[in-house]
Amino acid sequence: MPTTDTAASSGSGFASASVPRHLARGAVGFGALIAAFALIPFLGPVTLLLAPVGLIALRGCPMCWAIGLAETVSRGRLRRECTNGSCELKPVPR
Repeated sequence: MPTTDTAASSGSGFASASVPRHLARGAVGFGALIAAFALIPFLGPVTLLLAPVGLIALRGCPMCWAIGLAETVSRGRLRRECTNGSCELKPVPR
């Protein structure tokens, strides 16, 4: 018996509610990480306090953010079908 599972219900935890919200998190996260190190010559080591802000916005790591972006974009557009031990991703018919 084939089973189907949508990307939205997979519950991986990386995706955001919307693409603009995910991109905003990325802008804050990457901006804070870049600023934390780029501003050291001008403002001193106190700028390193921006690094945790960036990591929190990215939910721990930049790769996790990138995976979440892919999941957010594909949410509701792909379906996983598993038959006889073989699984495939297929577009959801609209």
